[in-house]
This record gives sequence, C-alpha cells and structure tokens, in this order.
Amino acid sequence: MTDALTAVERTSLLTAATRGREHTRPDRLYSDPYAARLAGDAGLALLTEAGRIIRPDGRVRAMVSTPDFGVIRTRLFDDFLRAGTTSGRASQIVLAASGMDTRVYRLPWPPGTRLFEIDRPPVLAHKAERLREVAPRADHRTVPADLVTDDWEPALLAAGYDPARPSLWVLEGLLHYLPPAEVHRLLDRVAAVTAPGSGIAADVAGARALTCESMRPLWELFARWGSPFRFGDDHPVELFARHGFSVGATEPGTGDTAAYGRWPDPVPDPSRTDVARGFYVRGTRNGPRDDSRDGLPG
Repeated sequence: MTDALTAVERTSLLTAATRGREHTRPDRLYSDPYAARLAGDAGLALLTEAGRIIRPDGRVRAMVSTPDFGVIRTRLFDDFLRAGTTSGRASQIVLAASGMDTRVYRLPWPPGTRLFEIDRPPVLAHKAERLREVAPRADHRTVPADLVTDDWEPALLAAGYDPARPSLWVLEGLLHYLPPAEVHRLLDRVAAVTAPGSGIAADVAGARALTCESMRPLWELFARWGSPFRFGDDHPVELFARHGFSVGATEPGTGDTAAYGRWPDPVPDPSRTDVARGFYVRGTRNGPRDDSRDGLPG
C-alpha cells in the first residue's frame, strides 16, 4: 500500500511515526493510539534516518528541535479545533492534505461535528485499510483530490461542505512542500470557499530556515527522499493577510500554547534575521469589510 504513495505523501508516514513515539511518552502532549499502525515499518525507517541527521552522535542535537516542532504543532492544532467546535462557532472542519491525521478517531467532538479530509486517493486508502475497524467520533467525510492539480472545491461541496457556514481549516505540514505560486493559489482557493469568521491554522517555515547552514543536512535528506522544502516566509501574518485572513503567528517556545513545556531551544530575538524560524499560524477569515480578528480562537 505504501508503494502507491508519492515521495511527499510518504513524509506523512514520518509524521505518524513521530506521533506514535509521542504517544508512548509518560509526559505526552496528546494521545494517538493509531499513529504507529499508520506509520508502519516505512514510517519508522524514515524516523530513524531523520534521527541520525538530527542527532549524529545519538545524543546531542545538531539543529533546532524539529521533532518537537511537529509535536507541539499537533497539540496546538488539537486545541484550536476543540476550542472552535466546543464554543459552537463552527461545526465543519476541513483537514487539507490530511495525510495520516487521526483526529476524527482520537478526539471527542461535539454532536453535529462534520470533519472533511482532503487528500489523494492512495493516502486515504492507506488510512482506511489500516483503520478499517476503528469508528470515527464525528461525521467523517473523505474527499479524494489533489489540492494542487485537481478541481477539489466541487468535490468538497459534493461531500456535504457548506461554504456559507463557518468552518475550521487546518493546513498542517503542507505549505513548505509547495512552490510559492501554488501556496498563494491555494490560500486564495481556501479563502474563496470559507465564510467570514471561519478559522484557519497552519504552519509556515521561515525563509531563512530553508537556507540556514545548520539545517542543511536535514533539507538535503528530504530532497534525497524526493520531497524538498520549497516555500518559506519570514512574515506569515502579512502572507495570510494578502489572501483575506487575519492571523497571529507564534514561534515554538513563545507562550504557553506554543511550548507546552516541551521546546528545548532558546527563542531567538525577533530582530535577528540570521536564524532558522518556524511559525504556527492561527486566525480567521475576514469579511468583506472586516479586518479584525474577532471570531474563533487564534
């Protein structure tokens, strides 16, 4: 089944392996009892290979804590979605390029929550096969489509998505794999099908991170895997504003909700331009004359 996945899609197995490892920790930030079976041997192999780059001597990290970035991101976006649905502000969730995400199975959802997963058919098939006996905890709708090349909007609407109602969108571990033009096009397309006040969460690699010498061995590894990082932006608030969203952006280690006590590295001074950064973005879709951040938690 994993042979049908593209190189970029196989990185979702790496993410699943990371989440599976987090699940085994006594101080875990979240529980994901399904991640390990989704990762399989292929995901564990990717995690092991990446681990040798991150910790060449097996102990001391050679770069900023990239595994913790993903772990914190998962918990942060869990909290974002739970706050948005339990507050009653939205009952539609869209996971764009959902990969091996298991939120529909592992999190409790208010009655009436509908969760859409958009991804290519091989990804959805892999997950369906490995989780075929697990019951979703919300109204689960899969949308087999490619966010870059397919006309996915009609498929999403056909699956029951209502663009006139508030929704919550998550673009997790996605944007850095896309060419810049496709990032802007995707954000425009998401904005076009979201009602004002809808929520959005995403992660963005800093532009400097993609050229930082300390990170080069990891980016070279991803390139060898066939999934190079192609997009970074050091000003994510402005990036999303260009496409109709009012967002805040935080770096890991800044504030309780972007650290959870798990970020081991010092947070660089905001004025420095020579360091690798990553950002967690959360905010809302503007209305026609709404430039405020009133609405869902961000």
